[in-house]
Amino acid sequence: MGFLVFTMSFIFVIAFFLDFFEIAFIIIPLLTPAADKLGIDLIWFGVLICANIQTSFMHPPFGFALFYLRGIAPRTIKTSDIYWGAIPWIGTMVILVAIVIFWPGSVTYWLDRTTKIDPSKVKIEIQMPEMPPLNFK
Repeated sequence: MGFLVFTMSFIFVIAFFLDFFEIAFIIIPLLTPAADKLGIDLIWFGVLICANIQTSFMHPPFGFALFYLRGIAPRTIKTSDIYWGAIPWIGTMVILVAIVIFWPGSVTYWLDRTTKIDPSKVKIEIQMPEMPPLNFK
């Protein structure tokens, strides 16, 4: 539980400064092996991280969705109003992360864990197509 609280808090704070792509390509590859070694279901962990990362689009100072909204909003709406309007969204996302942490079955309930195909018995055969002879002159 401590790993999850630290990880989610870390991602939430780091999202203040990094965009989704930086988190996805730098931070997640560092966290996933540790989660796997701790026995955490990686599908559930991925959904949890994605739910947490959603906040990075909406919270200041680098919430890109806020910048997009600023670009289309009338000039009468202040940027601070847009930032304050994002707080309910951030709150709901924090609640969603808490729900996913404390009720993991909400993510993994419909997953079928049985293996239908034994990968060691898969045999791939590819027949070469008939090719005309090469004539080099």
